[in-house]
Amino acid sequence: MTYILYDFYSILTEIYILLSTIILIVYGVFFGASGNLGFPILSKNFSLLVKQTFLLSLFLVKNSINTVSWNNFLILDDFGVGIKAITIVITLVWSILIFQDSTQEKINIFEFWILVLLAVLANLFIIQSFDLLSIYLTIEFQSLIFYIMASLKRTSEFSTEAGLKYFVLGAFASALLLFGFSFLYGLTGVTNLNDFSNLFTGFDIKNYFFEIILCMLIILAALFFKVGASPFHMWVPDVYEGSIITVTTFFAIIPKLAIFSVLLRFLFFSFYDVIAWWNPLVLFCILLSLIIGALGAFTQSKWKRFMAYSSITNLGFLLLIFASGSVESIFSIIFYLAVYSVTTLGIFGLIMSLKKYSYPKFYQSRYLSDLIMLGKANPILALTTAMFLFSTAGIPPLAGFFSKFFALLTAIKCNIFGVSILAVVMSCVVCFYYIRLIKNMYFNKTIYWPVLLPSSKSASLVLGISLIFLSCLCIDLEVLSLPSAWMLFI
Repeated sequence: MTYILYDFYSILTEIYILLSTIILIVYGVFFGASGNLGFPILSKNFSLLVKQTFLLSLFLVKNSINTVSWNNFLILDDFGVGIKAITIVITLVWSILIFQDSTQEKINIFEFWILVLLAVLANLFIIQSFDLLSIYLTIEFQSLIFYIMASLKRTSEFSTEAGLKYFVLGAFASALLLFGFSFLYGLTGVTNLNDFSNLFTGFDIKNYFFEIILCMLIILAALFFKVGASPFHMWVPDVYEGSIITVTTFFAIIPKLAIFSVLLRFLFFSFYDVIAWWNPLVLFCILLSLIIGALGAFTQSKWKRFMAYSSITNLGFLLLIFASGSVESIFSIIFYLAVYSVTTLGIFGLIMSLKKYSYPKFYQSRYLSDLIMLGKANPILALTTAMFLFSTAGIPPLAGFFSKFFALLTAIKCNIFGVSILAVVMSCVVCFYYIRLIKNMYFNKTIYWPVLLPSSKSASLVLGISLIFLSCLCIDLEVLSLPSAWMLFI
């Protein structure tokens, strides 16, 4: 009995979110069809109750203890607690950001918030998965929810197309992942990540070179597809463009936190001793992600497709940290994920705030050209946009610069010079089209003066908090971390 309670204590946060989801489903079924207590009262109540659920979940995560439970299927360590806390905080801020925009997009079904809770639940389970079986089941659980969220707007053919593409290609990636796991189990006879670590410690891979390389190639291909790294990025621009902007924001951040935690445990813990064999595969994906992400953004005229290629470039920098194979790079991975999440939230918040008036309605901005004359129409929003774009481009002294600086520093310390030089060159290329957007805001002119809808209070709050976070972070790093980072060269 004690062991059963011990196992349940390790997933207390997940149990609370699951029970809250069940209660909210019952609440929505009973009152959703009511003429007096249904829409829009029920939709607003759900968003507030979901925020309350995330706040209490954050408290439970903070007070959790490190443990391995459920017959070594799940693990909760300091890294897992940190990533789970980041996931819940980002989702909480995201729910505040879309509070008003979801009403304008006419997302009036309570099932949307149920799907959000289930997606976060799946993410938390992925983060602490410690076995091939639990990893596959939790990733599939998350993927099924994302397929539904991508095609949530049933009246839009673009949303339906995005959901269908995501489902077909996602099913192929899931089959690939299952095949890789099955091949690995047939080769070794174990499924636990700790057993893999013990098995490959001092293991002579020469007799099983082809089998191990094939397993790693299949598994990494499936996991890279889930995060949208090149050359498995085909679905990213289409799904980003077809989904409604609130769901696109969710896709751009939340899945990456979970999948990269799996990649870190898989590569840095279980297969660290065969780094010489999986490292070339990662380097190949880094090269393609940096080149395709940087050059692909040049031809884009729409916001969401532009952000899709921007995310591919950021994935290249993240994978560059993985290629270093240094245990010290774990800090750089967490730091980059945190800065990327906050910056992406801020940029999508800016996109949601760009609503132009065209008689008799306001329309959500879809094109990059909508930034023209923003510096005169809304100077504060234009300045905020410039700050977030500079941070994404890696312009000092903003936090985005330090995230890329630590990534390059980790790679250079591990003698990865060629790819690091390419990353610097591609970062300079990326700066060009970010600066081009800023030029459109302040220097380009149009015949008609743009009329913008004032930003919502929720979006303004999120933008302000994100800017304060990035500013305080870069000040702390300038004072503390930068001198110590330079000491690594000595």
